[in-house]
Amino acid sequence: QVQLVESGGGLVQAGGSLRLSCATSGIIFSLNVMGWYRQAPGKQRELVARITSGGNTNYADSVKGRFSISRDNAKNTVYLQMNSLKPEDTAVYYCNARYSDVSPAYWGQGTQVTVSS
Repeated sequence: QVQLVESGGGLVQAGGSLRLSCATSGIIFSLNVMGWYRQAPGKQRELVARITSGGNTNYADSVKGRFSISRDNAKNTVYLQMNSLKPEDTAVYYCNARYSDVSPAYWGQGTQVTVSS
């Protein structure tokens, strides 16, 4: 059974930092592309950051220079370090795992991030 469990969300003031974690089980973590997505109220879910099995990363333009994605294959965990948070970063953040473009994607339950102004 595949499980992705996010943690680390919360309430923070603008300019603050949070570190999200996503612990996985039931997948060969090291072979999966791992991603963080977010969904704000009334908006579509959007990609925030992604990291390949080889460690290549890409980011949404809105978070470049502020957020950093990393992975620990020994712990089957992916992280999202979020710095200089803005109120517009407020959303539910979801972890995603996918082996390839033709493989099913797995999602966590989400963790709420709220940034106050």
